[in-house]
Amino acid sequence: MSNDDGSKRRRRVATEAIHGGETRPRAGNAITTPIFQSATFVFRNTAELAAHHSHETRREEYGRYGNPTTQIAEAKCAALEGAEAGLAFSSGMAAITTALFAVLQQGHHVILTDDCYRRTRQFCTGLLGKFGVETSIVRTDSVEALEAAVRPNTRVLISESPTNPYNRVVDLDHIAEVGRRHRLLTIIDSTFATPINQRPLDHGIDLVLHSATKYLSGHNDVLGGVILGKEPIIDAVRDCQGVLGGVIDPHAAYMLIRGLKTLPVRIEYQNASAMKVSEMLSTHPRVDAVHYAGLETHPGHEIARKQMKGFGGVVSFEVKGDLDDTSRVVDATEIFQIAPSMGGVESLIEQPALMSFFELSTEERLEVGIKNNLIRLSIGLEDPDDLIADLRQALG
Repeated sequence: MSNDDGSKRRRRVATEAIHGGETRPRAGNAITTPIFQSATFVFRNTAELAAHHSHETRREEYGRYGNPTTQIAEAKCAALEGAEAGLAFSSGMAAITTALFAVLQQGHHVILTDDCYRRTRQFCTGLLGKFGVETSIVRTDSVEALEAAVRPNTRVLISESPTNPYNRVVDLDHIAEVGRRHRLLTIIDSTFATPINQRPLDHGIDLVLHSATKYLSGHNDVLGGVILGKEPIIDAVRDCQGVLGGVIDPHAAYMLIRGLKTLPVRIEYQNASAMKVSEMLSTHPRVDAVHYAGLETHPGHEIARKQMKGFGGVVSFEVKGDLDDTSRVVDATEIFQIAPSMGGVESLIEQPALMSFFELSTEERLEVGIKNNLIRLSIGLEDPDDLIADLRQALG
């Protein structure tokens, strides 16, 4: 598609969500990308095999190294994120762990901001430590701590924005600048934001991670992950994926493609609904604090306004009372369902102290910032007025 002056016009996000990454015509003249449910792919003769191995032609060989359905899902995610290339995995954790194994080696050092996903933190501090990779955890909101943590052997800087569960916002321009100055690979987990609300690569970030299980698929029925960035880095991660084997299966890739086609309209609705819910909660007498970047009272609001088009569908808040008082509020909701995860069409509710951090004592939870009276909501596609009424009666 061209502009009047003949230059190529960049398609808008809703168009890319439907058509990005997909070629025409498709197999069998189908309007949707078919599921290539095949573990292996045949060669017509040895000459074709030789051409494939010499990279004269690009085609499929074995399911762990690529699949036509998977490649469309990867290309569509890359189109939405504005990336040169993308790589899909069996889960978000498979994506981040494979990427780190691809770029790190014994003696290297990683910097991780403190509000990153707990399993990413556990992988870096636990498993990578066994292989001689050190990890420093710094405060998400401290520029000074970030600069002070950089060592000569530091190779990777990992952060998340917005963060889980407090919706803290990282200044992406600053993260990218620190990465360039110290020659670090910068990785942002942008699962909460999605490419609709935020595109970290536009700010100079090297790699973007998404748990495709969440908003990208959007229906609580797929496990998957994607990593996106420049082609040389993605190629290095792809080689590592071929060894570790954490590939997404073709049916899950098909479901991801289907989910991506409605991503813009879902996110726009969830942004608006979450804003209404957060505004109600911020004025409720039984609520002590609301953590949502769309509120002007949120400490990261100005940065979020600068780098985000919307503030997402996750709202966290603190109720007046202790662990049991908070559980009673959670149990009293009727539309919200108690479950981990987020980003689907159904609204979910959880008490992080009892969901993800149940094995820790109150003191240990407080050390990592999780309060007993904290509730996290994933706003779905129900009518926001019904969700607000449900929360009001539960809090009442």
